[in-house]
Parts: sequence; structure tokens; C-alpha cells
Amino acid sequence: MVNPNKLEDSFEDYINDISSYAPDGVIEVDIFLLKQLGLLHHNEDDEKILQSQFPFYFHVVETDEKVTLFNSQFVVWIVPQIEDEVPVTLTLIALLNDEEHPNLEMIFSTSGIYNSPKCVLKVLRYYLTEVIDTEQVIDSIAQ
Repeated sequence: MVNPNKLEDSFEDYINDISSYAPDGVIEVDIFLLKQLGLLHHNEDDEKILQSQFPFYFHVVETDEKVTLFNSQFVVWIVPQIEDEVPVTLTLIALLNDEEHPNLEMIFSTSGIYNSPKCVLKVLRYYLTEVIDTEQVIDSIAQ
């Protein structure tokens, strides 16, 4: 089982030195990204579809600072912030290759009309699936 205290230590490392751990920077979610990822379509049943198609189950730890989601594969930190008087949500996704120290894969940021739980979850689901697909390709090459 993953130790939540160790996850907290990793989070502190990542959030205090984002530029070192995310050399590609923070992905800004906007209309162009949503279109590129194929997430722009809107359906009346989006919420039901999102719930039924979100194939990840997480333990949840909520604090005043953030929400931490973790399972045997991933840890996700969802961090609401205020930047220049604008609400922004940073979402950090890390892969749990070993239980000692998760490997930060990416960070994305939502603000404005994109800073809604529905949008954050859609983008999160997309990136979690991408990380899994990439790991499967790497594993198949290594064999």
C-alpha cells in the first residue's frame, strides 16, 4: 500500500521546484488543446458518460490545500490556487513505478471557463489513459 506521507513529501518536492521536475512546463488547457485532444465535443449526457467511462479508482485525501488521488498506478494532486486574482487549478500526474518516490509525468493547468471539475476530469482521464498507453508500449519494447 502506498504511504500517503511519502506522497506528501514528493508533492512538496514537485510543487516547490516545478521547473526542474517538469522541464516541458505546465500544459495550459484552452480551446486549442481541447480540440487537439478530441475533448471539445459537448453532449447532454457528458456527466453520465464521464462517470461511466472513468476507469480509474482512487483513494482520496482532501486537505485545505489540495485533493490527492492515488491508487496502485498513479498519484494525482489537484491544487486550486489564486494567481493574479484568477482561480487556477494545477493538476500534477505522477506514475507510481515504486512506492518510495512517484515519477512526475506531467502538470496541466486550468483557468477561466476551463477551470471546472468536469473539464479537469476530462483532461485528467485523457492524460491518465495516455500514460498507461505509453507505459504499455515501453513494456512491449523492453520484452
